[in-house]
Amino acid sequence: MDLTDSGTTVNLIAGVAMLAGVLGVVIPVLPGLLLCWAAVLLWAILGDADGGRWVVFALATVVAVGGTVVKYLWPGKRLKSTGVPTSSLLIAGVLGIVGFFVVPVVGLVLGFVGGLWVAERLRLGAGQAWPSTRQALGAVGLSLLVEFAAALGIAVIWVFGLLAT
Repeated sequence: MDLTDSGTTVNLIAGVAMLAGVLGVVIPVLPGLLLCWAAVLLWAILGDADGGRWVVFALATVVAVGGTVVKYLWPGKRLKSTGVPTSSLLIAGVLGIVGFFVVPVVGLVLGFVGGLWVAERLRLGAGQAWPSTRQALGAVGLSLLVEFAAALGIAVIWVFGLLAT
């Protein structure tokens, strides 16, 4: 691998950004799907100019937009059917952000789950708080799974485009 070649350097930077994007879906600090899409854009703009790179970018854009739409619509529909209000999710989100700074690495998840449980306990009482929290966590997990699948889809499209161009 010759890093003095600009094409190789662009491919390497795009690959590292792609890996960071896929990991960013699981590690909620990085905007994973956006980073994957931006890596393909960077690769298409800075790489050797040919039409194949723009086809790859167009496919990645379709997957990114589709993944984003599905990420919000499908789990949101499941959340509405469970009856978890937006206020509980907002409380959970705020406590998740606080937890991120208080407890390194796992604080975001702990704060979100704890905040959701506390909000649902105040709203529903002790008996119904955990089942409601579990249903909401299932919807959040579905959202994460959809975003992860879209990020992997973009990565696969990019790798095939890298091999083809």
